[in-house]
Formats: sequence, C-alpha cells, structure tokens
Amino acid sequence: MEIRVLKYFLAVAREGSITKAANSLHLTQPTLTRQLQELEKELNQKLLIRGKYKVTLTQEGLILRKRAEEIIDMVEKTKDELQNENGTISGNIFIGGGESDTIKYIAEILKEIQKEYPKIKFHVYSGNAEDVTEKLDRGLLDFGVLIQPIDISKYDSLPLPEKDTWGVIMRKDSPLAKKKFITPKDLKGIPILASRQMSPKYSKQSGFLDWFDGNYENLNITGTFNLVYNAAVMVKAGLGYSISLDKLVDTSIESELCFRPLHPKLESGLDIVWKKNQVFSPAAKIFFEKLKERFKKP
Repeated sequence: MEIRVLKYFLAVAREGSITKAANSLHLTQPTLTRQLQELEKELNQKLLIRGKYKVTLTQEGLILRKRAEEIIDMVEKTKDELQNENGTISGNIFIGGGESDTIKYIAEILKEIQKEYPKIKFHVYSGNAEDVTEKLDRGLLDFGVLIQPIDISKYDSLPLPEKDTWGVIMRKDSPLAKKKFITPKDLKGIPILASRQMSPKYSKQSGFLDWFDGNYENLNITGTFNLVYNAAVMVKAGLGYSISLDKLVDTSIESELCFRPLHPKLESGLDIVWKKNQVFSPAAKIFFEKLKERFKKP
C-alpha cells in the first residue's frame, strides 16, 4: 500500500463521492477510480459500495479508514520529528488526557516552551484512559495524562501534584443543592449520570465500592459519560445528577449548576506517562526535560 493511495482512499471516505474526491485531489475521476480498484485488488477486499449518488464504506473499508488515518498521522509525525528549520528547534508535541483541572500544570510547561521555542506547536487530545493509552501505544501520542486508578506499570511516569475531588454536579434548584456535601444515602434512588471512571472495571481500585459501602450496584445509574461537558448539558436539562470531578463545569453565580463534594471525601490522583525506552523528537524531548525538572519524584 502506498501512502499516496491511502490519502486518495481517505479523500473518498471523507467526501462520500469519487467525483468530489477527484476534484479535491486534482485528479481525473477515471484515474482515481483505477487507483481505488487496484487498492481493493491488492487487499483482496471490497472497500467501497458505489451508490447512485453516494459512496459508502464496507466493514473492511471502515477498518482501513481507521488504520489509514493512523498511518498518515504516524508518517506526518515522523517527518516532523526529522525536520528542523535551519537548526532551529521546531516540531510538535502530542499529549492526550482526560478532563482535569490538574492539566494546568502541563499548560504552564507548554507556555514556557512556546516562549523559548516559538516554532514548537502542541496538540492536545481529550479522551478516557483507554482512548489515550491506545494512541500512546501506537505512537500517535508522546505523553498521556491518566486519572487514577489505572495500571501504568508498562509506562514510565511521573505523578502530578494535587488530586482531583469527586462530587456531584446538579441544578441549583435541586433538593440536594441545599447540602454542603453529598453522602451515599443522599444518592439512593436518584437518577445518576456516572463518569466511566465509576464503572465496575475501575470502581474497586478507585475506592468507589468502599465509599458506597457495598451499595454501588444499587445506584440508579441512568447514563454514563467519558467527558463531562455533555453530561453537564444533560444535568441542565433535568436528566439527573452527574458524579464527576470538581472544577470541570461552570458553577459560577451565573450558572444553573453547582458542585457538592462527596463525604467522606473521595479523590483521584493523576500521572503523566510515556512509553518505556521512548525516543523523543527534539520538541517532545524539551517537554520531557522540563517535565522531569518540574515534577521530580522524591
């Protein structure tokens, strides 16, 4: 498979039309069609379903699209790592992580780097631990910021300062808003939108099972989420209460929402991780050195 042909295939997947894709690529339609047919022949798979007005992907085509995007990203990342302008350090830093106020420490380091090395750019990918570690393992990210609990034994890591506090996001006109904190008893029977970090996969390690004193399975969890913005919209609409980390949703005077911490207090730490024996690009290496300097392990 040639990179050029993979780019052609992605253009067709994006446009949903061979004609539109050919125009965007400045190719003739017969030339693009021939390239796609040769790709299908090489892979011995039908990748496209050609309809009267639209081209759709087969299941094999969907798989190739995902892999092709990763391959193109890796190629561009590799080219970027090998190219510096006239000896001036440039390039990109790729960081993935979940939503957390603790990301401010990463932002401080990036600000320093931008001031010293204005040609360095950074790219932040938001996702849950599974999303981030998958991209990290594939080499599409340089670093990942992971909210505990999660097994990080296969990575090198540094703990970030501070911990995030768990609590409940709710409408200010809800009955529980009158309380200063939320106990397990308060959550009995109410509709709950739960962070994926609360799932059975993580809850035992995170302390949720202990916090709920054996009543975790009896919660009325009506929905789950991995990033909190949409959950906050659902709470505003009156769909329930969201159990989430603090400082991620607007709870100012003007907001319809408020946050009440759990009691007894429940917290999660964070770690920034990278692949063991990682060979960093010049830009990522600068971030790495500043990271070690800022967050040295005791």
